[in-house]
Amino acid sequence: MKILPSMLPVLLVSAFSANASAASCGSFTIADMNWNSASLMAHVDQFILNNGYNCDAELIPGDSVPTGISMIEKGQPDIAPELWTNGIKEALDKGVAEKRLRYAGKSLVDGGEEGFWVPAYLVKKYPEMATIQGVIKHASLFVDPESETKYAFYGCPAGWTCQITSEHLFNALKLGQHGFEMIDPGSGAGLAGTLAKAYDRKQPWFGYYWSPTPVLGKYDMVKVDFGSGVDEKEYRNCTTQPDCLTPKVTMYPAAPVYTVTTESFAKKEPLAYQYFQHRGFTNHDMSKILAWMEENQADEETAMYYFLNTYPEIWQKWISKDAASKVEKALES
Repeated sequence: MKILPSMLPVLLVSAFSANASAASCGSFTIADMNWNSASLMAHVDQFILNNGYNCDAELIPGDSVPTGISMIEKGQPDIAPELWTNGIKEALDKGVAEKRLRYAGKSLVDGGEEGFWVPAYLVKKYPEMATIQGVIKHASLFVDPESETKYAFYGCPAGWTCQITSEHLFNALKLGQHGFEMIDPGSGAGLAGTLAKAYDRKQPWFGYYWSPTPVLGKYDMVKVDFGSGVDEKEYRNCTTQPDCLTPKVTMYPAAPVYTVTTESFAKKEPLAYQYFQHRGFTNHDMSKILAWMEENQADEETAMYYFLNTYPEIWQKWISKDAASKVEKALES
């Protein structure tokens, strides 16, 4: 191609823009949290930002509350990819008000999800089982393995916060008066085991569970509608309180799950910050990936490559076409 003198300013501007774009992302740290979904997000974020936007993102160990407090008090790390904000909401809101933190976007766009669940094959056979009235109507199907006169409801393991909420809602729904008995599964693995065993045999199962999880990624479950809607005041003031004596019925509110960044990062790295405003997983998609990780005994880095190669239609929506092209080239190398 012959370069005409009149073209030089345009070419110089284009070259400058390209260099500016390449240099527009600097160095920062991402908390690699100690649970699968958050760690997967951290690895995905690092790969996309480093390869798609020429950033220098480093992963450092993180945990929920300690990471949030460290970001407020020390300004490090720069990013917490998946922060369940209910447990630290007051401190985070204060950090935002004092312009130390920002809520960049929802890392789980549905929020963390809790509820009482039944298998989808039961609802297909008995459509009314999508409601608590339908479950009560067919209570006798939920055989208690330890009792000939009671029906089984699998609660949250003892010592977990959800043990309090599930027990209060069990009582508020008067399930005991309808013949149900709350069974303590002993552990998270025990609870998952009861569901998996019933599902594999296409048997009835009724109990508490949450999402995103490998279990709800592997098994098609239906969240039972209490017919009450969500009463956040009731949930906050009673359902979650151990000493509440008169619990009322409410559905579980979604737990807000955000990507949180420091204010300094948001100002210094607007391109990377914009990415976090757009990046988010549905519970369904995350549960499917977590199920794949469990089935294949894959670590988070392996799962990151699996996600990027298998679900381009998800992550390509978060970034520009140019950045997506660079990420694809990095995956091929």
